[in-house]
Amino acid sequence: MGTAEVEAVWRIESARIVATLTRFTGDFGLAEDAAQEAVAEALVSWPLAPPADPVGWLMATARRRAIDAIRRRAALQDRYARLAADPATGLAVGSALDEELDPDRIDDDVLALMFISCHPVLSPEARVALTLRVVGGLSTKEIARAFLVPVPTVQARITRGKRTIAAAGVPFEPPPAAERRERLGDVLSVIYVIFTEGSTATSGDHLLRPDLAYEAIRLARTLAALQPDEPEVHGLLALCELTAARFPARTGPDGSPVLLDEQDRRRWDFSAIRRGLAALARASTRGLGPYGLQAAIAAAHASAPSVEATDWDRIVVLYEALGRVAPSPVAELNRAVAVAMASGPERALAIVDELVVSDRLPGSHLLPTVRGELLARLGRRAEARAELELAARLCANERERSVLLRKAAALS
Repeated sequence: MGTAEVEAVWRIESARIVATLTRFTGDFGLAEDAAQEAVAEALVSWPLAPPADPVGWLMATARRRAIDAIRRRAALQDRYARLAADPATGLAVGSALDEELDPDRIDDDVLALMFISCHPVLSPEARVALTLRVVGGLSTKEIARAFLVPVPTVQARITRGKRTIAAAGVPFEPPPAAERRERLGDVLSVIYVIFTEGSTATSGDHLLRPDLAYEAIRLARTLAALQPDEPEVHGLLALCELTAARFPARTGPDGSPVLLDEQDRRRWDFSAIRRGLAALARASTRGLGPYGLQAAIAAAHASAPSVEATDWDRIVVLYEALGRVAPSPVAELNRAVAVAMASGPERALAIVDELVVSDRLPGSHLLPTVRGELLARLGRRAEARAELELAARLCANERERSVLLRKAAALS
């Protein structure tokens, strides 16, 4: 059993291991450190003597590491007494602790861990980093590579996040029922940010970051299993599944973007579409929220045989509803695109020009991109070319930039 196997087990089980250790030690940082030490030991030990129960081995080793750390902390003897051997009986671990380590009880621990990682006392950057590290099981190097920031920056965010959690005395438990829905929004927003970066990278030379997107889907599935009665959890899961279903057709063999009207829809992942539609059905039981409405829009695309056959009128209505529930300039810009398809570019351009006047998307390449497309459709080629060239200058993703420059050149 080599490095790949250790990494696979860790990626799948890290959240449960860290969550369980956090509940017993009451120390988030100690639990994560002990779990990481167990993984380091596994990388050395498993190739020589593969364990029959890899998860149990990691749990037991991490628990021993935590006990050792607590033993070294004279001021934490009360916690050590809970975890360490009972000298009167000579038992390594008491039966009560073994009972608490029952995997059947871990799901609530994972939920608590997700809420801790996305606690409002943390900065948005720290929430993303902690969620990917302790819930997603990604290394700091993987997180840094995913968001194109230096490894020390990610390490600093994680370290500050742990210290903030400790200083704030954040309890290891899901928030009370009265607060859970409000706090749930923080968890959902972090998963959404992770997926969005994976589905369209903000910078770099890759349009997609599938590993990041699929990690977000895994987190969304975990949350849906733990919070089955929350419609917006299923709405976010549906949005992620339906969006990811188009990944196989969104890039060509060389990694260049393939626009929606040029995609081979036979390459879409229809299993993901079925999962997304099922999640959307669960989200619809009590009315759709912001994520559910976006999922409904994605479902309209996924269900259409072509761009021309898409129900653009329905998509316009859904964007109007989204604008009332969760108004944002990006949603308004997307509504303009749908209006252009449903009613023509003139009406859409009026919407876009309002966004320009209000300066609600400063520095974004998305606004001049859409405006350039609309102007091109209206035959205003010089203006369209100028907008697309501006969009290319503002775009940090090399793949998207190449498409914009190609379109601008075609208008010369």
